Amino acid sequence: MDADALAARIEHTVLGTETTFADVRGVLDESLARGMRSCVPPCYVAEATDYAPSVPLTTVVGFPHGQNATAAKREEAVFAWQDGADELDVVANVGRLKAGEVEAVTDDLAEVVAAVPLPVKVILEAPLLSAEELDLACQAAVDADAAFVKTATGYAGGGATVGDVERMAEYLPVKASGGVRHWADAEAMLEAGAERIGSSTGATIFDEFTGSR
Repeated sequence: MDADALAARIEHTVLGTETTFADVRGVLDESLARGMRSCVPPCYVAEATDYAPSVPLTTVVGFPHGQNATAAKREEAVFAWQDGADELDVVANVGRLKAGEVEAVTDDLAEVVAAVPLPVKVILEAPLLSAEELDLACQAAVDADAAFVKTATGYAGGGATVGDVERMAEYLPVKASGGVRHWADAEAMLEAGAERIGSSTGATIFDEFTGSR
């Protein structure tokens, strides 16, 4: 894999509670310089697309807990699409999943997927799930016609692991996110089957990769 191929698989992310548009500009500048993607809060999508229209842009829906009403998630997705997002990361409702309400989780996700003509990744919060629950969550994403599954928000403790990525990759392409801070972390996730890397240190990952060559 060369530098351009790696850059295309990194979503350089800024989603903190105190995120300002100045923070978003910084991430977009770093993405522009390296050819990476970016992931930014929904409130900044329109400004981000105006500032850096060539950067493929992801934003989040139902973030970080996934317990919004389905109609609210659907509308949030539509607003993000209209503001210029290229992809969406929607948080699955882990509480309903743990209660055994798999059909409700599937229907919730399917409404979001159907609402927009964009690839939708489903954030599963794998660190909170048993192996059986993770399988059920992945199948719900498949049944909802999602494009990807994503390991974690980074807000629920824990993050991506090699084992979870390997398991999830049996269902859909995987975005490994949560605790992926260096090239060594990213390399392990890619080798486990991840197609994308979500990280607030995407520039560091890219620079460490290019510096090691």
